[in-house]
Amino acid sequence: MTARSTSSSPSSGPSRPTGAVSPTDRSRSAFVWVWEWTKSIIVALVVWFFLRTFLVEAFRIPSGSMENTLLIGDFLFVNKALYGAEVPLIHTRLPAVREPERNDILVFDSVEEEGLKVVKRLIGMPGDTLSMEAGQLFRNGQRANEPYVIHGDSRRSEDPIQRAKMREWQMPHLVQRDTAAYQPDLQDWGPIVIPRDRFFMMGDNRDSSYDGRYWGFLPRVNVRGRPLVVYFSYDQNSWKSLPFVTAVRWSRFFTQPE
Repeated sequence: MTARSTSSSPSSGPSRPTGAVSPTDRSRSAFVWVWEWTKSIIVALVVWFFLRTFLVEAFRIPSGSMENTLLIGDFLFVNKALYGAEVPLIHTRLPAVREPERNDILVFDSVEEEGLKVVKRLIGMPGDTLSMEAGQLFRNGQRANEPYVIHGDSRRSEDPIQRAKMREWQMPHLVQRDTAAYQPDLQDWGPIVIPRDRFFMMGDNRDSSYDGRYWGFLPRVNVRGRPLVVYFSYDQNSWKSLPFVTAVRWSRFFTQPE
């Protein structure tokens, strides 16, 4: 009896186990994963840039010049669209929802230090006549009603150098006064008339505020926005450790500065 042998057909190579992934497939999957994450990050950055540039920007209160309206340690969202946000690079403005109004709290670019943002209250509009007598503000001949103002030292006076600077910028705008004898001080100055496209800004903490009395008028173009809401606040001067956790001012959350 003759045995017939069977021979298997030659294989083209080792067979791949069912479910195995080749190095090429793994590389492709890794690339897809990285690309999807990259797209998500790019979209998030674009959205963040758009919101920050044209709508809302975060701002922290570093000084007490606006107490008690705004406190050191308040974190704000600033509405940039209200007065017309600036378009980067081309330095033009989007249309404003409305123009700044008297008593608005404004966030603006400092007129003295590039890159510094400041928050004060709009006290005088173009054409207004302003003066102070013994720490009391007069606007267009009438005593101004300022329920938001606090006075810590209503007798505070400035040194001769600062008073000379005040006199220098105020002189071209001074009215109804003997210019030769004019010697302004922190609590006594004016009357001055605010020119076109300029505002006069002051802090609510009237005796502890470096404001327009020192550096003059604010150009309209420097205005950036208005505080929208306090989203976080803590007492930076607290004696407790980790004050941003242990000294949180919960009552200030989601309040709107007025």
